[in-house]
Amino acid sequence: QVQLVESGGGLVQAGGSLRLSCAASGRTFSSYAMGWFRQAPGKERAFVAAVARNGGNTNRADSVKGRFTISRDNTKNTVYLQMSGLKPEDTAVYYCAASESAGIATRWDGYNYWGQGTQVTVSS
Repeated sequence: QVQLVESGGGLVQAGGSLRLSCAASGRTFSSYAMGWFRQAPGKERAFVAAVARNGGNTNRADSVKGRFTISRDNTKNTVYLQMSGLKPEDTAVYYCAASESAGIATRWDGYNYWGQGTQVTVSS
């Protein structure tokens, strides 16, 4: 089992940047593919980005390509989401998740463990 704690959320103006971090504890971090999801009020939880166990492969939602980058540091048991060019529609609670699957899952049910979420608010 793994415990996940997100940080780095906040209020930012449109066009600004934020970096989210997700610190993991418990089982070996490199055993998990990691993902970021977000959920806006009244909407379903949506895939944002994911990274493979060794960091070699990544996947991002079309809506964030060219603006968001996911990365991980297995020596620090941490996964990051660098967000730039933020838009008001990026406003949501952002969740970190860990997957025991071998590949990179883009559906929420492909993930086994979740953090508590961190709020990102982008003002226009």
